[in-house]
Amino acid sequence: MNDTAKLVERYLATWNITDAAERRAEIDAIWAEDARYVDPLVDATGRDAIDATIAAVQQQFPGLVFTLGGDVDAHHDVARFTWNLGPEGGEAIVIGFDVAVLTEDGRIQTVHGFLDQVPAAL
Repeated sequence: MNDTAKLVERYLATWNITDAAERRAEIDAIWAEDARYVDPLVDATGRDAIDATIAAVQQQFPGLVFTLGGDVDAHHDVARFTWNLGPEGGEAIVIGFDVAVLTEDGRIQTVHGFLDQVPAAL
């Protein structure tokens, strides 16, 4: 597994960390200071806003986990990948597709998220 794929796995794992201090430490480790996460529902700039976004998603979908939906496709400073959100070992409730832009030192600068399958109530 290459470094970009490992970074993507860490990124997705961060969405599953419910301990606030542990989650923030991982965000600080893998995201650039002025990072941005944007999808159809949120536009979060900076680590504080990204942390708050992850916490809000965890509140909205308690007990569900993010998993990688397939291989990470990457070149230069860009990676694309699908992810699933659902019960551990169960069928995904939400499926998405992200494109991550990385910094020269291998951190996440920007994630552009797309939602492919969402529950009707979302």
